[in-house]
Amino acid sequence: MKAIALTAALLGAIQAAYSQVHVPQIAGYPGGPANWGTWEIQSYTNSTSNLAVSGQGTLQITAIRDAKGGWTSARIETKRAFMAQPGKKMRIQAALKIPNLGARGIGYWTAFWTLGAEYRGNYWNWPSVGEIDIMENVNNLNRVWGVLHCGTQPGGVCNEPSGLANNRPCPNNAPCPGVFRTYAVEVDRSKTPETIRWFVDGQQLHSISQSQVGTAIWKNITQKPQFVLLNMAMGGAFPDALYGSKTPVASTASGGIFEAQYVAVYNSR
Repeated sequence: MKAIALTAALLGAIQAAYSQVHVPQIAGYPGGPANWGTWEIQSYTNSTSNLAVSGQGTLQITAIRDAKGGWTSARIETKRAFMAQPGKKMRIQAALKIPNLGARGIGYWTAFWTLGAEYRGNYWNWPSVGEIDIMENVNNLNRVWGVLHCGTQPGGVCNEPSGLANNRPCPNNAPCPGVFRTYAVEVDRSKTPETIRWFVDGQQLHSISQSQVGTAIWKNITQKPQFVLLNMAMGGAFPDALYGSKTPVASTASGGIFEAQYVAVYNSR
């Protein structure tokens, strides 16, 4: 596999590989849906209080509640976009640590994901551009989700806005929060039907094949470039739905850290 590594070990490499989408505090892409279309409540900032490289060379996203009860956090995305070549495989992988807050993590929404590059500059063509949620964790629960978004909404072959999802605890009855774990997605175009597979610590989390969504929609997902994102939101449709009411709550802790040792894209030769 040919690797294109986007590591947090070198700040210069991160700055070259990623662009900050927050200048200086925003709650959506310019001209795009409010609150990122997911009703999360935080603002993303360019402050090192929210996004920084640690002394150990890891990338840290920190969610902070201010004195008035507002929240700030960070969201970053790769400048480049990536695609599996015909007859080949592409793997997008990261070693990530979800904050370990227990019951005080209500409303936290960490995500490692991709979006179709055609979303840039349009911001209203979701979900047709395709979105692969490689890892999502909400409310600091001891499980992770893998999701595919595609086609049209509401409904469609990807059951939007929910998407085609699966979830599981982390392997070997070990906790998901508070520990570095490896999360990956593999886009396999080496055989028919083509397949997308999700993994946590090498164990399969989810799988979707071309036959499940149809050729035209599949091409939009797998045969067009996707860029990679890391973010930590507060509140929004997903954590609210699982909690059963609006999040975060009064007892939600400020200062939770979403940490990355590396993010890498691998292409088979």
